[in-house]
Amino acid sequence: MAGCECGSLRLSSIFNDHMVLQRDLPLAVWGWARPGLMVAVSLAGQSASTEANPAGRWRVTLEPLPAGGPYALEVRADRTLSVRDVLIGEVWLCSGQSNMEWPLCNARDGEAEVAAADYPQIRHVTIPRVPAEQPRDDVAVQWQRCTPQVAGAFSAVGYFFGRRLHRQLGVPVGLVHSSWGGTVAETWTSRQALLAEPTLAGLVHTSEKTPRELAELEAQHAAALADWDRQVAHEDPGNAGEAQGFAEPGHDDSAWPTMDLPRYWETVKGLEIDGAVWFRRTVELPADWAGRELVLSLGAIDDFDTTYVNGQAVGATGLETPNYYLAPRRYRVPAELTKTGRATLAVRVFDRMGNGGLYGGGHPLSLSPADDGQTSLALEGPWRYRIECALTPRPMLPRPALPILPGQCNSPAALYNSMIAPLIPLTIRGVIWYQGESNAGRAYEYRTLFPTMIRDWRARWGRDLPFLFVQLANYQAPPAEPTESAWAELREAQSMTLALPHTAQAVAIDVGEAHDIHPRNKQDVGLRLALAAEAIVYGRDGEHTGPVYRAMAIEGSRVRLRFDHAAGLTAQPREGCEGLAGFAIAGADRRFVWARASIDGDSVVVWSEKVPAPVAVRYGWADNPRCNLYTAAGLPASPFRTDDWPGLTGPGGA
Repeated sequence: MAGCECGSLRLSSIFNDHMVLQRDLPLAVWGWARPGLMVAVSLAGQSASTEANPAGRWRVTLEPLPAGGPYALEVRADRTLSVRDVLIGEVWLCSGQSNMEWPLCNARDGEAEVAAADYPQIRHVTIPRVPAEQPRDDVAVQWQRCTPQVAGAFSAVGYFFGRRLHRQLGVPVGLVHSSWGGTVAETWTSRQALLAEPTLAGLVHTSEKTPRELAELEAQHAAALADWDRQVAHEDPGNAGEAQGFAEPGHDDSAWPTMDLPRYWETVKGLEIDGAVWFRRTVELPADWAGRELVLSLGAIDDFDTTYVNGQAVGATGLETPNYYLAPRRYRVPAELTKTGRATLAVRVFDRMGNGGLYGGGHPLSLSPADDGQTSLALEGPWRYRIECALTPRPMLPRPALPILPGQCNSPAALYNSMIAPLIPLTIRGVIWYQGESNAGRAYEYRTLFPTMIRDWRARWGRDLPFLFVQLANYQAPPAEPTESAWAELREAQSMTLALPHTAQAVAIDVGEAHDIHPRNKQDVGLRLALAAEAIVYGRDGEHTGPVYRAMAIEGSRVRLRFDHAAGLTAQPREGCEGLAGFAIAGADRRFVWARASIDGDSVVVWSEKVPAPVAVRYGWADNPRCNLYTAAGLPASPFRTDDWPGLTGPGGA
């Protein structure tokens, strides 16, 4: 059932078939109806009723329920709405930027992970990526059961986190995925919260510009973006496959290999290319579909496509479409093309840069009658493909930063308004968060911004939500000598946020890739988040974090470092590390040099002959440090420094 239906009674769209509701906590259920209308809600043997207020909104709270199901959630007023296959279990909000958005099909061993993703009690829902200038009260979504046919589009971090909890707790798990690549933390924070914090209010005021200033910013950004585009993107050399009959139903594609969709094609060995690739699939249509207009939904495609049914083009998306690589494709299929009882689908995809393919973007692939939204053919799974044109990827340069403009995804509060506010007051257990890359240039500010966002969400939900976050992974070339690092400062700001209660940090300093800001190892990230949840939320025994720096003591020419969570300190073998690596030491001149280090029980001793009178030590202090301090449980130490000297992003920074 879709949440929004015609008529007086309406249920929030987050409540639809296959959803998971939070166990053991009071359950909020809400929607809209004619003012004054009585609304009754029933679930699992209990019921509650209320009256729609003068604004037409209603809300009931059901008593806590244990894990179980499936149940039907029924809402009755001037008509009855029923949500089927509802499970009770653990519900987590998964948010952040692209590393949370990253789909399972493109994770390490993605093909095998998707094939094994048969967990019908894990459910996933993706919130549409649309900014808003004012808070919205609803958003159209659809829950999906975790099967190999659809799991490839799930958040990889969310999936591995949820899979671990499902296995350990033995209960259903619901993952509410609300993320957007390349976004800053202030867009996920409400306007009121930003304005209430004096050091952050400027973020809002800076975005309030005159029409002339806005026009100048847009023109400058457009020019910079066009120059960047010329350097990194390929031009489409033209559609050569159509002339060769690649779209025709009778074309012999028996020699074409197959690829399970949705996915980026770079995850297939030998397809690390830009250029044009064709995809084909023939489906048998139900008898009663003959001669009816259909809708072909292909989810998001990166970058452009021309789509055919039975040899005739039915739609295309190109540069003219804003955010074309995120836009879900939904094309009408004329009735005259459905008279044969079968449909040959052909899609020419052109990838101009970066990842490419028919990757879905969290949207289902399907074919359905235009006049019947309840019946559809699923199109996930094997498609035949052929390379039309292979182009060598060009080196990726940093994309010009978006100016802060009203209505854009990085405008303050824009994604809070559209992707968080509509979810409140959904009962959830907590939040997992992976973000920070886009704020690294303002890491000192993040010390205030990140905890402000967390407090804001907690205030809106009216609960001290557990908030688990991922510290930035290692990225870029390892430094030859100790250096300042904005990414290290951002990691420090993240660690400082642990001062808030009911928070935990998953350290990812060992899973990154020097040349890719999106490391494929999402398994360890999801596992470490789950270990944190098991420890601070579910009260399970076992270590959930690696060593955390606590204190230092100068002992002559050496420095002794003490840690919390220090059981079984060890130097784990890692590429580029000899012995215990990653430490730098400095004297009063503040010039850091690489240091020698050794483990002494639950402490580490650091020294260098070049610094006879040490005053400060740093560990893992770089964009991509070579460091290898772990616990016996295999969890890495969080990077840290003992000094508070100005860095790159704070007051007095370089």
